[in-house]
Parts: sequence; C-alpha cells; structure tokens
Amino acid sequence: MSRRDRTAGEVLVRRLFTEHGAALLAYASRLLGDHNEGAEVVRETLVRASYAADRAELFTIARDLAVERLRARPRAAAVPPAGNLELLRAVEALPREERDVLNALYFQGRNVKEAATSLGVPAEAVKTRSRQALLRLREASS
Repeated sequence: MSRRDRTAGEVLVRRLFTEHGAALLAYASRLLGDHNEGAEVVRETLVRASYAADRAELFTIARDLAVERLRARPRAAAVPPAGNLELLRAVEALPREERDVLNALYFQGRNVKEAATSLGVPAEAVKTRSRQALLRLREASS
C-alpha cells in the first residue's frame, strides 16, 4: 500500500468517525452493554468501512462485530442484565413506527429533521412518536 493510499484511508476514517462516530459508539455500546468494548467495535468498524465499497453499511458492520464479540463471551457473560433485557422487550413491544423513530434518533444519531426525511414523515410526527415511545418505555419500567 502506497503512502498516498494510507493517507487517503486515514482521512476517510477520520471523516467517518466525525460524521458517525458518536452514533456508532452509542449503538455498539448498547449492543454489548459495555462502553469500552463499544469503542473497540467502532474502531474496527471504521477500519473495515475504509476498505468497503459501500459506506452505508456502517451499522451492519458494527452489529456484525458486536455479535462476534457476544458469541465469543462465556455463556453466562453473554446474558444481558435483567434491566437491559426488560428494556429490550419493552422496545420490541412498541408499535413499529415508534421503534423506527427511536432507532433513527438514538441508535443512528439523527436529529428530528434527518429522522423525518429518512422515515418519510413530517418532523412533528417524529416528535410525537418519540414522545409517545418514551412515555410507553417509562410506563413499562415502573
């Protein structure tokens, strides 16, 4: 690999981290239940993405890496804490539209306008669905 290729790859990784790092870290940390492991997954995701043809696959790469790590854990450690399991069940019980909004806002790190555009709904619908979903999750946790 030439010096020019390495430099271009480093610039790309920095750009991807600037644009998507926070959302990827939140996503990977939630999947793994550990911030440090999440950070390691983000680093590996960005390195792999710098070689990939399609940058839109960042979250898929992160998920696959997280699943690899979870599978490598001893069986007892792979079971999430009870609170996390209850939260995951509560999220799964939400209506699809509300889950999609939470995914866009909290796992993909999009703002309301970006989420609205990606979901094809008005910004007010994103706000309403987000509020409703958070209320349902709060009720489920009490």
